[in-house]
Amino acid sequence: MERILVVDDDVELCALVTEYLEPEGFRVESAHDGLEGVERALANDYAIIILDVMLPGINGFEALRRIRAHSNTPVLMLTARGADVDRIVGLEIGADDYLPKSFNPRELVARIHAILRRTRDKGETSSTAAGETISLGDVRVNISSRTVHLRGELVDVTSTEFDVLTALLARAGHVVSREELSQAALGRPLAPLDRSIDMHVSSLRRKLGAEVNGLERIKTVRGTGYIYARASG
Repeated sequence: MERILVVDDDVELCALVTEYLEPEGFRVESAHDGLEGVERALANDYAIIILDVMLPGINGFEALRRIRAHSNTPVLMLTARGADVDRIVGLEIGADDYLPKSFNPRELVARIHAILRRTRDKGETSSTAAGETISLGDVRVNISSRTVHLRGELVDVTSTEFDVLTALLARAGHVVSREELSQAALGRPLAPLDRSIDMHVSSLRRKLGAEVNGLERIKTVRGTGYIYARASG
């Protein structure tokens, strides 16, 4: 059984999530404050962590920072409905996806399955394409180890950022729609007003910087998506 950690101080919500996920074949564990959540997240092997923003002890953002310092386990953040700032901050810190409260439990199950489906697909890809790399200019992506190097130096990217970058590099010089990126990196259709992909692209731009010649790597195609510019020269 795949293990899921729910970090939320709402005991009733944790019980509800457990009630919905256990019949799906998951083993659900709960923590009710930020410090306990970090401790358990780093001490155990979870398929995914569901992390609330508002927590006693330390809030969800600080908990996510501490988790990301040592682990790339997928994290789905729970944010207040309409709190765009919370979603943006969570994605900037390294959340893989978010879900606003109060959510439909079936939507939570669907999001978890989408994330885990991506995880399984990655494992299958790694086993059949060991050592495969995508190189463009000064960026090299190793598919099997899921690592990114910039001018020979390792770049720390999240699992979702890796998938966004790989999708863009694989079609460098061509426009990749936000819908395609959502399917490739989040495993789900792009929801209306959903800025997840935009935030992951923004984070990649910040981490990779401009090309040596100063040109922008990932260009926005307004109303459509993004294009990774082919390295010049």
